[in-house]
Amino acid sequence: MSNNVQKNFFAGEEFIDLADCRVRAETWCSTTAGMRIHGTTQCRPIETFGAEELPLLLALPAAPFDTPKWSEPKVHRDFHVEVDKAIYSVPHQLVGRTLKARRDTNTVKLYLRGELIKVHPRKAPGQRSTDLADMPSGKEIYATRDVVRLGRMAADCGPSIGIFAVAILDTPLPWTKMRQVYRLLGLVKKWVRTGSTKACRRALEAEAVDVNLVSRMLERAREGALPDAVPEPVLIQGRFARDSSEFASVKEASR
Repeated sequence: MSNNVQKNFFAGEEFIDLADCRVRAETWCSTTAGMRIHGTTQCRPIETFGAEELPLLLALPAAPFDTPKWSEPKVHRDFHVEVDKAIYSVPHQLVGRTLKARRDTNTVKLYLRGELIKVHPRKAPGQRSTDLADMPSGKEIYATRDVVRLGRMAADCGPSIGIFAVAILDTPLPWTKMRQVYRLLGLVKKWVRTGSTKACRRALEAEAVDVNLVSRMLERAREGALPDAVPEPVLIQGRFARDSSEFASVKEASR
């Protein structure tokens, strides 16, 4: 049929625009091609269509067809893939694999070797959809950026540790500091909890919210040399440093 259309309708014709082409194609189908006797059925196609096919056609949908789009995202180490700048979780066993992603207006479907493995509601760019069932044990908090729950975990280890963790997370982007809180919890687990509480309390008193400092204090405590106060930072004089008076625009009169 396509070959017939190409040779008998398009060949040698000139059209004003796409709308003109569509109108003339419809006319050609109903008055020319549709009225010819078909070589196999010995019937006119337009008559066969009206008698057998037209009654079986469904009504046109009220909304236009939702054309899907496809991509091939890779599963990152955080157990998520990126589709149209939004983030979607997949089973953690698939880290490093490349999937097929089918997205339409409402859903995102993820396939591996033709098998559907995950369906998510479509999210706007910058948003994420995470299913906790996809996460390995112990990774749910980090994957969902649940900084509140992470702060409660630190508070369960002691008041000073909880306050120190909250101070770490007190930034416009708290999830970027979650690794530091996990490191703090690792120090609490490694060292005696009393020593961790004491180190966090002294760091807070010095207004030094630094996990590295807490780690060094715990190391010194192991050696029996935990200081009573946090030492003042040592300022190293620059090689080319000059006194501020040398830059004055007006020299003071000598007395």
